[in-house]
Amino acid sequence: MNTPFKIKFLFYLAPLFIFSCKEQKEEYIDTTVPTWTSTQNFYLEGITNSISYLDTLAKEGAQGENSKAIFKKARIAFKKAEPYASYLNPDAGHRANGPALPIFKEDNGKILSPVGFQKIEESIYEGDVSEEEFGYEIRITKGLLVNLQKNIKKRALNPKRFFVATHQQLFRIISLGVSGFDTPVSHLGIEETIVSLESLQYVYSESIGFLIQKKNQKLDQEFKDNIIKSIEFIKKNMDFDSFDRYTFIRDYMNPITRNWVAIRKESELWEGEDTYPFNFDAPTFFEKNSFNVNYFTPATNRNPSDKKIALGEKLFFDKNLSKSGKLACATCHIPEKAYADGMVSNLDNTANPLQRNTPTLINSVFQRSFFWDGRSANLLDQISAVFNNKKEFDSGVHQFSDAILQDTTYVNLFKEAYGGISNRNTDVIKAISSYIATLNGFDSKFDKNMRAEEDTFTEKEKLGFNLFMGKALCATCHFMPLTSGTVPPFFKETEKEVIGVPETNGNKQLDDDLGFYWKFEEELHKGMFKTPSIRNAAQTSPYMHNGVYVTLEEVMEFYNLGGGAGMGFDLEHQTLPFDELKLNDDELNALVAYVKTLSDDVAKDSYE
Repeated sequence: MNTPFKIKFLFYLAPLFIFSCKEQKEEYIDTTVPTWTSTQNFYLEGITNSISYLDTLAKEGAQGENSKAIFKKARIAFKKAEPYASYLNPDAGHRANGPALPIFKEDNGKILSPVGFQKIEESIYEGDVSEEEFGYEIRITKGLLVNLQKNIKKRALNPKRFFVATHQQLFRIISLGVSGFDTPVSHLGIEETIVSLESLQYVYSESIGFLIQKKNQKLDQEFKDNIIKSIEFIKKNMDFDSFDRYTFIRDYMNPITRNWVAIRKESELWEGEDTYPFNFDAPTFFEKNSFNVNYFTPATNRNPSDKKIALGEKLFFDKNLSKSGKLACATCHIPEKAYADGMVSNLDNTANPLQRNTPTLINSVFQRSFFWDGRSANLLDQISAVFNNKKEFDSGVHQFSDAILQDTTYVNLFKEAYGGISNRNTDVIKAISSYIATLNGFDSKFDKNMRAEEDTFTEKEKLGFNLFMGKALCATCHFMPLTSGTVPPFFKETEKEVIGVPETNGNKQLDDDLGFYWKFEEELHKGMFKTPSIRNAAQTSPYMHNGVYVTLEEVMEFYNLGGGAGMGFDLEHQTLPFDELKLNDDELNALVAYVKTLSDDVAKDSYE
């Protein structure tokens, strides 16, 4: 039987005395410390019920009369358990509720068939699957849930686990739940958000609610009221296409997040750590400091000093780093152009075009793969690749260029940053990386409005955001709020997609650049490229890996047509979650208007 969603009234009891007939024994129960048993049992009950519903669904079959209803119950039960289950095992949790795409195993070259709730959803709502295939999907998904169930049983809930898991779930709501990522076919995500909020209300009152009531009754009441208001807002309109995500996130979810940060601090049970993607003290996910740069930085280059950053900035603009003396980082990443260059492709050290378009460096530190084809795992590797590239710096990571010391200010900068002059370019690379990691922009018109610092969004911009997060399905690849392919809430990988970019803007022929295919020569990866951030996109034309589109309007039309497959190209492995969007001109223009609100002053601030 499901645990009811209701706030239980807690009474403060005097210390309990337990008497036995043989001896009198006093046992003190500390009523100032939360107990976690009920909350852990709630998560366990959710995952157990979800497993049970999958068993029922296996008997019903993909096209049974009650398949959709059973599937919905299985998902709802999973959403109740998801915070703790996925916290304990992120990989199993993500595969159970991740995209319905095949998975390539790099260790053995095998391709795993798509499984999980999203694949089951496709089979039920779209059909075209045999009962044998459906049985396999159910069996593997159930196995993932059983694994999660075992973790919940054996790993005791505690304050740190509770607060981190809840923080992750709040992020899931705004980035995965209401965007349609969780349920791309059935669009149950809006309704499931109610379940997530009701679950939060329940576990709060079962665990730390009494403590907050005692310490800050106003905060306790405000938090519960905000949850109720949020649920009421959702219930007024649960239509996927027309749901007002802008208002919901700005005026309902953000207040809940602010409350939750305050509750964690008020509880004094856990202070937060800087080993996670989030800054747990940031009041919303749209602050200038919402994300923890150190989490995304290689361990060998964390917490750089101001002196190292200053050295990196000077090196960034120095052409003496390249063997030819013609190229600096800033040759292709120009501050005035949002650290892109405005060209289809820049020129190499022999004045010939490079292979691909130059991406912006703003917020690049929050990626998990670099270059369009994902060939570098982190920012240090990316910069090293430029040094080693015969067509770019061609100076090698171990060959320190004495030419840069012609500028005597470097002597002091190196001494202040490293204690002396380095004899390796690896220290140069670390300094440049430290500087690039500071090029972060979260102060755009969009961010300021989401933080409620101003109320300047036009109706057209609001429509564009709501389309981006909903009907247009942009946010199922460009995850909010980074708008990149780095997958929340664990941010361990940056997605790569096959979208079928054409060779020219005439859209007549598929581009012959194979992208990520270079690494494994696997058919699945042909034409696969990293999903970039679209922040500052208004300043970084032209677009796509080959710079094929000059305007944002062209980009929107490309997606509206359904990418390369929608244009008639033979793309068996295209990964877009739609065939075509069928957006009208007003909707396409609204999307462009929204993207323009993502521009900020990072570039401007850096060169003034």
